[in-house]
This record gives sequence, C-alpha cells and structure tokens, in this order.
Amino acid sequence: MIKTTITLLAISTSYLLLLTTPTKNSTYYHSLFLSNSLSDNVSISNNLEILTHRPHIAGSEANNEAAAYVVSVLTSCNILSHVTSYDVALTYPLSRSLVLKKSSSESSSVSFSLSQQVYEGDPYVDVADEVVPTFHGYAKSGTAVGSVVYANYGRVEDYLKLKEIGINVSNTVVLAKYGKIYRGDIVKNAYDEGAIGVVIYSDKKDYGGGGGGTKWFPDEKWLPPSGVQVGSVYGGTGDPTTPGWASSGECERISKDEVEKSGDVPLIPSLPVSGEDGEKIIMSIGGPVAEDDWQGSKDAPTYRVGPGPGILNLSYTGQDVIARIQNVIGVIEGTEEPDRFVILGNHRDAWTFGAVDPNSGTATLLEVAQRLGKLQKRGWKPRRTIILCNWDAEEYGLIGSTEWVEENREILTSRAVAYLNVDSAVAGPSFHVSATPQLDELIKKAIQKVKDPNNSSQSIYDSLTTSGSYPQFGRLGGGGSDYKAFLQHVGIPATDMSFREDAAGYPVYHSLYDDFIWMKKFGDPMFQRHVAAASVWGLVALWLADEEFLPFDYLSYAKELKLNMEELENEISNNDINLSPMYKSIMELEKAASKINTQIKELEASENWRTWKMEHLKVRELNDRLMMTERAFTDRDGLSGMQWHKHLIYGPSKHNGYGSQSFPGIGDAVQMAKKLRTVESWRQVQHEVWRVARVIRHASLVLSGQLT
Repeated sequence: MIKTTITLLAISTSYLLLLTTPTKNSTYYHSLFLSNSLSDNVSISNNLEILTHRPHIAGSEANNEAAAYVVSVLTSCNILSHVTSYDVALTYPLSRSLVLKKSSSESSSVSFSLSQQVYEGDPYVDVADEVVPTFHGYAKSGTAVGSVVYANYGRVEDYLKLKEIGINVSNTVVLAKYGKIYRGDIVKNAYDEGAIGVVIYSDKKDYGGGGGGTKWFPDEKWLPPSGVQVGSVYGGTGDPTTPGWASSGECERISKDEVEKSGDVPLIPSLPVSGEDGEKIIMSIGGPVAEDDWQGSKDAPTYRVGPGPGILNLSYTGQDVIARIQNVIGVIEGTEEPDRFVILGNHRDAWTFGAVDPNSGTATLLEVAQRLGKLQKRGWKPRRTIILCNWDAEEYGLIGSTEWVEENREILTSRAVAYLNVDSAVAGPSFHVSATPQLDELIKKAIQKVKDPNNSSQSIYDSLTTSGSYPQFGRLGGGGSDYKAFLQHVGIPATDMSFREDAAGYPVYHSLYDDFIWMKKFGDPMFQRHVAAASVWGLVALWLADEEFLPFDYLSYAKELKLNMEELENEISNNDINLSPMYKSIMELEKAASKINTQIKELEASENWRTWKMEHLKVRELNDRLMMTERAFTDRDGLSGMQWHKHLIYGPSKHNGYGSQSFPGIGDAVQMAKKLRTVESWRQVQHEVWRVARVIRHASLVLSGQLT
C-alpha cells in the first residue's frame, strides 16, 4: 500500500513537473516560422522554375511529373504524402478554324491561324509545341456561320444596351471582350440571346497596356498581340459526369446528353482569339457606333456593334476523354487533436506553363511545407492536424478539389477547422484577401506580423491602411478557385489570398507567356512576394492548428451580416418585403458570439484550467461550437437552380461565375421579381428571406451550444 502511494505520488509529481517545466511554446515556433533563417526565396524560385519547365495541362504526363515533384519535396520535409487519383471527364481540341468574310458579297476571306507566337530568345521554344492549341475547355463541338455582333464584355447589361438601339443578336456570331465576367457566362449569355457562336478576344485596352506604342512581353509585362487567353467555359463544379459524387473507381456516370441537359456546358461553339485577331474582326463590323465605354484604346479603330457586314465561320471539334488526375495530399498529424484538420490547398495544373496561375501558389505551398519541416526538426508538433493539398484539374472546373471534398464530405463536415486557399500567389504588388468573416481578425493579426515585400520598413497591414482606413476583405461567394467546394458545398470557414494588381487579372493570364521569365522579370523579380505570401498563409495555419481556442470571431460575422442587410434593404426598399426575421436572427447570432467569447475568457482566467480533464473537455466543446457554426449557414436544398451550392450567406451570381453575392438566393429572387413584377415573384423573395433567417438562427444555436 505504501509503495502504491509513493508510486502514485511520483507519477502525479512528474505530471505536474511536466506541466510547469518551461518549454518552447507555440509562440516561439510561430515567430521562428517568420524568421529569415527558415524562409528561402532562392528555394521558391528553384521550385517554380522546375514546376514550369514544361506546359502541364490536366491529364498530361507533364502534369503527372509535376505531381511527383511535389510528392518528393513534401517527403523531403518529413511530411507523409500520398496521391489520390480520380478518373474524370476532360476535353481537348481536335480541330479549330475561324474564317472572316468582310461581307456576303465578297469572295475573298481571312483565315486566322489561331496560334500564339514564340518570342525571340524564348528559352521554352523547344517545348512550346507541347502547349495545347488555343481552345475553350468543354466548348460545344459544331460550326456557326453568321454576321458578327460586337457585345462589349458579353454581360447581361451589354445585351440590354444592344436591345435599346434595336440590335437583334439572334442567329449571329457574337464577338465579346475578355474581362468583367467569367468566360463561360459570356457564352451562356450569348446563347440566351439567340446567338449561334461566340468569339472572345483579349482587347489591348485591357491586356495590352492600352496600345499607343506600348511594348509587350518580353520587353514589358503586357500580353503580345498574338496572345490568347484559353480557359474553361464549364458552368458547373467538379466532374460534369459525376454531379454530387466522387469520380473514384468504377463510379456511376451520367451520359453526355444528361450533361448537356444540366445546363452547365455550353450549347453553342466558341473560340478564344488574340487581340490582334479581335481587332481585325472589329474592323469588319458596321452599324451603329458603340458607346464610349465600349470603345478600345486610343489607336484602335472605331468599334461598331453590327450586325455585320462581316461574317464569321467558326468551327470547333473537341475530344471528350476520361483522364486520370492526381491530387497530392501531405499530412502533419496533430498530437492532441489529430481528428481536427487545418487544410491548405493550391492547384497544380496549368493551361500552359503556369508560372503565375497556379504554380506561384504551388511554389509557395512547398515553401510553407519546407518551413514546417524545419520547425519539426526544432521540436514543434502541431496540436491539430495540418493537411497540405495540391489539387489537379482546377482549370477545367475545380475538379480535383471538388471530387476530394465530395468523396470525404462526411468526415470533413465533422472534422475540418478551416480551408486556406492560395491559387495564383503572386501576379503583382498588392496584397488581397477574401475570407469568411470569422477569420478577418486573424488575418489582420497575421498581416501585422509580416513585412510588406515592397517596403520592408512596414508591415503588409501598414501598407493596406496608409489612407487611414482598415483593410477591406472580399468574400468567397464566387467560383474562382478551390475554396468553393469547402465553403459553398460543405460550410467550412475559408480564405483565399494573393499578391496581384489592383485589377482582378494580370496581362498574360492563361496564355503562352505565363512562364518563369515573366515572373522573374515582372511578377516578383526577387521572389520576396512569394516569401511574404508563404509567411501569411503559414502563420494563419499555425495559429489555427496550435491555439487552444480556435481564433474565430463571430462578432465580425454578425457585423458583416448587418452591413449586408443595409445593402439588401436599399435594394428592395420600395417593395413590401419583411426583413425583420433576418434582423432578429442576426441579433441572436451577435448575442451567441458575445456569450462564447465571455465563456472562453472566463475559462482562461480560471486557475489551473489546463491541468484538469474536465476543463479540457470544455475547451473541446467550445471549439466544436466555433468549428461547426459555419456549417449551419448551409441548407440541404441549396440555392434555387444551383442546388449543389448549399451556403445561403455567400454564393455565386447566376450571370457571373467569378462574381460573389451576399444572400445569393435573395439576390437572384429580387432580380427575377423586378423582371416579372408579379405578386408571386415577390412572394418568392420573402420565402428566401425566411430561409436565410432560419440558417442564421441555426448558426446562433450551434454557437451557443444549447437546444431549444
């Protein structure tokens, strides 16, 4: 009995000593993560050069080689890694042609080469022929012959202007400029207006530096005259043949006819062309002169809207294949909560070389991995599991990430803390973030710790607040990158961050010229922006993985919802819509957020709370409430007409897949009601208001942790 007592006393003393003995805490490792001793811009540069030495479209052998390289780097960092493969439906071009006749009476015609020209001294000339010919992913095969109509950016409002001046688009081939909206919506909008084909070009006013003698790559950053922006025109998410379930093994697939009936793939053919070719087509168009804001650069010809007299003969034939894609997954297992996941993701596949999009992000992901590997050697172990994901086939329609989320949906629903996305990490000098609002304060804290790569005397936060205003973060309602399945389908808190120009894109986007030379000369010559991106990305991940209490701030969420409500109220102020259910539910969320913040502070203030098992369970319970609240903003029925999208607070615009809407179901219903002007259409708006009010109330119940 005495021996037993002594043994128990010794064990208890050892346990207390373990708890009270000073050790290197997480704060030490987080500071070390940001230190110059761990960051390495030379390594980032080397990784990017290796990843982009060949074009690597999804489904290609070159992309599989890039996947193997990512695995090798993660393995060298002592991060357990594996490849998860899916067999998915992709498309490639078999034949393309575009012929212009200046009028129906002319016998002569211009046949466009549809090729991008290599530049003098191009180091990638030997592999340039590996670039897939310019095309649109999932474009409809077929031929369209018709008079040309110029439709500006191909937006809904652009067609309204054409109607105002009496221009009928039916049975014409539409010419539209890239920019403003997703290219798939440019094609869909044209189809909805009765067009039979679409040609989309990169106007030099937007991508060529405005013309007027401006030089282009490789002398300047601008898109060369022959440069073409390729890309997908698919309106869905994930493999088109497996909507809602994963393309793994011998899975169920819907037919091509069923895919077309879904409304997610185009029903008329389309082609992307260069600014040079687009201008030649513009010169063949007569009719009314386009408005000033539809015109091109100062040295461009006058833009007219048509139709004709120019006639386009567009022909495209695509090849439909089932191709194997490869996601690379690296795991650093947590020591205390291994079943809680902090997920970082970036895609790898590129339309051409992909130095900006996406491999600046891949190189940055590998930099984060290498730093975390060095931290592990110094003794750091995360509290929660960190998962590093390198997705495939994002360019076609977020396919790799979506299939993985659909396959792992239930376990992610119960275990994922947050998803942190970086796509094109560096395309220019300005730092931009979009996030779900409970992560706003955490991101602000991180960018206060990281130096501005353009001015090392201040932080990124300082550079964003020079005007005296707080940094403004975007929201993640659009479908621009791999955060979509995590947030909009499952309801996992998410971020997306990058360094870029103030405008959304960069001049050589999705073209032959998005190569390592462009990045080294114009995107990030010293690769310090990559270093800074890795620092912010990794630091946010470390805080989410290591802090005892998840650093989520739902008061920020409630504040954001109030701002969104003010905008909504202004939009529908002249109609008899009752918004009080939403106001009441937001107040409930605010109360629940204040309550859980108080509970955390009280627990932290209690003596010896870290040493008692019951208190550990309380920490776990509080964290679960914080983690699961975002899930409650989803609804099983999803958005009207877009049921895969379950999130009722943030979602895409129906007419721009890149666009983000707050309360998307309400927004779409309001637009329809304004168009129809019927009692029933406004009743549908009220129904959507009630739906949103319900999910916000559900979120407040989850956050408070109490049954009704």
